[in-house]
Amino acid sequence: MRVPDCFIDTNILLYAVSTVPAEAAKTEVARSLIQNTHWGWSAQVAAEFIRAASSKRNSTMSRAAAAKWVELWMAYPMVPVDGTMVLEAVALGDRFQVSHFDSQILVAAKRLGCEVVYSEDLGHGQKYGEVRVRNPFLSPP
Repeated sequence: MRVPDCFIDTNILLYAVSTVPAEAAKTEVARSLIQNTHWGWSAQVAAEFIRAASSKRNSTMSRAAAAKWVELWMAYPMVPVDGTMVLEAVALGDRFQVSHFDSQILVAAKRLGCEVVYSEDLGHGQKYGEVRVRNPFLSPP
């Protein structure tokens, strides 16, 4: 399996499917990123995407429509969440003082061999062990 160029966090995927005019610039960056890179993700990101995209706050997408996006993106490398990942994420979260779910994303990226995680939620430019975070909206890829 070819190592992905980067790991994509949930918020990037949400912007990629956004139809909100105020998010148009971020949507353009997110779409370019997912269309022009060989990226990876995790089952956690897929589940978070379905939850957030079809939430009551974002009533523009049904769960079925969100699931269709996930089905399309399953062509990209995806790492499952297992018990070892959960425990690795606890240790990483304690070390860097980040939330458990953010830590799980960092561990998933490492498992895929990704050196870069694109996310709006973690510290831009921050290195967490072997993985560096980039906010593509601050410095487009």
